[in-house]
Amino acid sequence: MAAQNAQLATAGLLSIGQVLARLQDDFADLSPSKLRFLEEQGLITPERTKSGYRKFSQAHIERLRLILTLQRDHYLPLKVIAEVLEEVDQGRDPVIPGAAPRSASSILSPRKLLGSDELKRLTGASSRLLGEAIAAGLLPAAEVFPHEAVAQLTALVKLSERGITPRHLRSLRVAAERDAELISQAVATRGVKTGSPHSDEDSLELAGYLDTLRSGVLRNRLLAG
Repeated sequence: MAAQNAQLATAGLLSIGQVLARLQDDFADLSPSKLRFLEEQGLITPERTKSGYRKFSQAHIERLRLILTLQRDHYLPLKVIAEVLEEVDQGRDPVIPGAAPRSASSILSPRKLLGSDELKRLTGASSRLLGEAIAAGLLPAAEVFPHEAVAQLTALVKLSERGITPRHLRSLRVAAERDAELISQAVATRGVKTGSPHSDEDSLELAGYLDTLRSGVLRNRLLAG
């Protein structure tokens, strides 16, 4: 009976992997480690299963979307975001500090997809650079792009100004494919069913660890000269 009650209590809740699948199209830098950080800061409090897995409701999803939008689009520090969330929790619809009159609820409207012309206009990229990025597998081969492609293509513009072109970055895609295979094998050895919520959660958690390690190795190499 206790097991049945626990199952009912978590019905309709989402794993970390499912949360990322819903939000990463809009927030490409969202990761398991960032979710844990926001939890540690007290901005979001997911449910917990008996085995310790985090579970998120639709209300959690909307709260995360608000937090991430305030960070990305309005550059608000976590302290101010916490104040906005407190207003929301009290049933009010606060106006975003430092922005044109705009409420918290209004900023959650879905972001539109971008055509290639608009993407180039927003980033200052040339048609050639966009084409090279797609050919190198750094951006999807598509007629429309998620809004996160703006940050990615902007980074490529800045890198190309320093002589680092998409052609030089093909190894990023190759390394990502290799890491994905490594993670899949590691998860499989634990006997976790592929495609299950636990599999997604484990995979994305391992990916977060690899990102941390990779950036640390790169910084160390740079500082070592």
